Amino acid sequence: MFERSSSVRVVPPVRPRKLAKVPFVELADGRLQGVVSSGSDVARVYVSSITAGTHGLSCSTNNNRPCGGLRGSYPCKHLQSLVAEAVLQYGRERVGRYLKVDAGEDGDLADALNGTKDSAPAAVVFNRFLRHLAYLEVPASPEPLPEMHWFPGGAH
Repeated sequence: MFERSSSVRVVPPVRPRKLAKVPFVELADGRLQGVVSSGSDVARVYVSSITAGTHGLSCSTNNNRPCGGLRGSYPCKHLQSLVAEAVLQYGRERVGRYLKVDAGEDGDLADALNGTKDSAPAAVVFNRFLRHLAYLEVPASPEPLPEMHWFPGGAH
């Protein structure tokens, strides 16, 4: 029997991730997108994304300064980190299928991208990240959170 639900099941990561380098990664809105910490400045983060199919590459700071490492069709180190963490979170096959990239059996998905520089809504992705962070500050309580009412209360 097929059941319909208005919620999405939370998929546990394929392998454990360290959140310091890439604290937020998602497959959403037709892109692999997320937030990547700067390697040189602890106060700076980059909002990076790869558009599925076209492999449009976008990387900028959270205040819209372009990434200096993103040139031409090869992903910068932030995008490479994003892909690597997405593989840990979702699995290589799922990420490759979502992005519509074929890297062969053992090839690197980031190396197989054939994209160009593209603009993406960095503010939208960064706001989603900040919304996720806000839940870390909510005190533990058995009471439901009004904005989370659409999540199921128990197993279905």
